[in-house]
Amino acid sequence: MYLILWEYQVSPNKQSEFGMIYSPTGTWAELFKRGTGYVGSELLRDESRPNRYFIIDRWLTKKDYETFMLHHEDEYKALSEEYKDLVETESLVGKWITIDR
Repeated sequence: MYLILWEYQVSPNKQSEFGMIYSPTGTWAELFKRGTGYVGSELLRDESRPNRYFIIDRWLTKKDYETFMLHHEDEYKALSEEYKDLVETESLVGKWITIDR
């Protein structure tokens, strides 16, 4: 499995809206569902710092993710621009591959 991990610092008065848009059933997930191999997303909120969030996007393979980005780059960029005011910072933590035993 291929995972992309993001960290966000969300504006305090925008947390509810952020939660809806970035949730596993939100706007981003709906876009990702157009891609073959999208498994799902998980939204995590830091218990001690409630404006800090992590999002894990899961794809079956790196190729599935790259193919999705190739075909949906414009839509991806448009959503990023549309929702940029919800966050104070956005950081790509990394891209990960699961290790099977």
